[in-house]
Amino acid sequence: MKIIVDAMGGDYAPQAVVEGAVEAVREIDLEVVLVGQEKKIKSLLNNFSYPKERVSVYPAEETIEMAENPALSVRKKKNSSIVIGLELLAQNYGDAFFSAGNTGAVVCASSLILGLLEGIERPGISLIIPTLKGKSLIIDVGANIDPKPIHLLQYAIMGTSYFEAVLHKDNPKIGLLNIGEEETKGTEFMRQTHQLISESPLKDNFLGNIDGKDLFSGKCDIIICDGFVGNVALKVSESMLEFIFYLLRDSLKYNPIGILGFNLMKLGLGQLRKKIDYTEYGGAPLLGVNGIVIIGHGRSNPHAIKNGIKVAKESAQMQINSKILNVLKSNS
Repeated sequence: MKIIVDAMGGDYAPQAVVEGAVEAVREIDLEVVLVGQEKKIKSLLNNFSYPKERVSVYPAEETIEMAENPALSVRKKKNSSIVIGLELLAQNYGDAFFSAGNTGAVVCASSLILGLLEGIERPGISLIIPTLKGKSLIIDVGANIDPKPIHLLQYAIMGTSYFEAVLHKDNPKIGLLNIGEEETKGTEFMRQTHQLISESPLKDNFLGNIDGKDLFSGKCDIIICDGFVGNVALKVSESMLEFIFYLLRDSLKYNPIGILGFNLMKLGLGQLRKKIDYTEYGGAPLLGVNGIVIIGHGRSNPHAIKNGIKVAKESAQMQINSKILNVLKSNS
């Protein structure tokens, strides 16, 4: 299994990406192709001990920065690590592509270079999140901020296939993230989406609308939303969890009994942090494109990069796109 990695993508690239790739080949049976500025990457690799035959470097001298316009940068920077990496994937040079770089650029380049699966009009970024009852999948968390109702129906189809493949649960329950549970709630777009899913072959698994309080309740297995709402919900959740941990630590550190209590709670808090830490999940699959593409958090550290590469390998092994196409055919 060979994973193509954007070595220049992310807030801490290329250092964190190279280190994460080295950790990956040490722990996981795979090969990594680091795409990016060759001299920088090789200089960083010299600092590590690793199986040399399982790491290679493919040159791409341009970098698409996090703040750049996605569509414009993809068109202008043909020699960027994102574009070159995805072209390598399209040429079957590797089995999957991972990037923690500019999300919009990865989505745009993936759609242009790899194309979309038959029956899919827009790709969506999916993410498995912890809940009170186990795990749920939310889609979309940032790929498509101005979708049509048909796109959200397609997300439901792709999410169903991915959830069944990854978590081995048949007929997962689907919820539409809205401002209330009633069918009449939300914008015209949301009401049309509700009706479309209600009349689709997925109707028996559709629970209807859910609101924000149900995001982590485990009420449904798959949460459908547009990329704007999904991304905001995800980022707010991340920041709130960090805020709560900070408040807890800060409120106890000036009280001797509180300090003792905090030290006693450290193990449990550490396990909780690990369960909700995005670095443990590594990356989110971009579903709907004709290839395995995993998008990492922009703030990914080496641990997150390693786990993102692991997710890329697992997604390729599961042949998730074949499963999505089978579900699309059965629901057409």
